Amino acid sequence: MLVVERISDLYQHVGQELGPSGWRRVTQREIDLFAGITGDEHWIHVDRARAAAELPLGKTIAHGLLTLSVTAGLVDTLLQVRRYRRGLNYGCNRVRFTAPVPEGSSLRLRLTIREALPIDGGVRLTLHNVVEVDDRPERPAMVAETVVLMYD
Repeated sequence: MLVVERISDLYQHVGQELGPSGWRRVTQREIDLFAGITGDEHWIHVDRARAAAELPLGKTIAHGLLTLSVTAGLVDTLLQVRRYRRGLNYGCNRVRFTAPVPEGSSLRLRLTIREALPIDGGVRLTLHNVVEVDDRPERPAMVAETVVLMYD
């Protein structure tokens, strides 16, 4: 884990890879809750019987956006700024869901601080996120460039 005192300390870590994080399991309960919240109840996510019969891996798969969403918690296990007022998700420059995340599998994150730019009262961080799946380490489940605003 990278721990810095202030957001200005992040400038010296541009280009640094952090991780991997610990593993985080994705359960059917989480997939079902995400489906209910988003309204995306496509059978590949919520119908275990049909997934067992029709999907190549024989299991339901997590939503790509669920995979993206859990990276926030994984980032917190890799990067800590001790003194700042607030941080905001500013968005994504690019997101690709490159492999399925079967129910019951575990994810981990490799994170690179791609860019740190000064903004009024803070720093805009661009982070390169690679999410790996425990049963297929040769191909990541997701590769994304996310942007975070952090304020003193």
